[in-house]
Amino acid sequence: MKNKVALVTGASSGIGQSIAELLARSGYTVYGTSRKGNATEQRNYKIIALDVNSDESTQAAINTVIQAEGRIDVVVNNAGFGVEAGGAEESSIAQMQQVFETNFFGVVRVIQAVLPYMRQQKQGRIINIGSMLGLLPAPYMATYSATKHAIEGYSESLDHELRTRGIRVSVIEPAYTKTNFEANAPALDSKIEEYALARKALAKLMKTAIESGDDPMVVAKVVLKAANAKHPKIRYPAGKLACRLNFLRKFAPAALMDKGIRQEMKLDMLDHIAG
Repeated sequence: MKNKVALVTGASSGIGQSIAELLARSGYTVYGTSRKGNATEQRNYKIIALDVNSDESTQAAINTVIQAEGRIDVVVNNAGFGVEAGGAEESSIAQMQQVFETNFFGVVRVIQAVLPYMRQQKQGRIINIGSMLGLLPAPYMATYSATKHAIEGYSESLDHELRTRGIRVSVIEPAYTKTNFEANAPALDSKIEEYALARKALAKLMKTAIESGDDPMVVAKVVLKAANAKHPKIRYPAGKLACRLNFLRKFAPAALMDKGIRQEMKLDMLDHIAG
């Protein structure tokens, strides 16, 4: 059989680009996607247009790959974004819906478009890029965290449904990663003055955490492991911090986790500043 075919959403930069590059170097025929499909530099994988917020765009991208290759063996759902860190009430319902539309419904849209082909093949691998914030609370990142919690529940349920059909679903759970995530985050659309100083302090904390985070290739290597695993797991933490947090989430007392989160994010100080 010729090379396995992989589709990676959000592959123009960051984690998605690293995933697409590593899969291509590892023998996969890779189609990476971006909203416009423009590739301004030479890559070892093809770039096609796919807007995960559009049924038509999603189906067209899947059709492009199927027509060219006849199959899709692996789908990596990486496209997503978060808004500026701040109070949960500082995002309007409309803004929250935009984040859910991309981070959750965009994933579902791609999966629903590709599943008929995977069921026909009687095999396939769906890998969703989640976050440790899908397992842990994320104060001042409530909407993003909620989308990743949704991915966790959806993925685990879907894996049980599809397992006897030869299709497996996994979630990759990175911690902080060196990307432009924070720099590209849209501003909160319903800012409240009471949170202004807390937002400023949070921006510094996030900048430091991301700058000292894992290289995107750390996440890519875990994706490759999940794609190639004979017996894939439902969850793969990616990086040392993610593995440590995953262990603590499983075994540490709830009160200890609560205290640790507040200390790590300096929440009592932020609450004092905000008040």
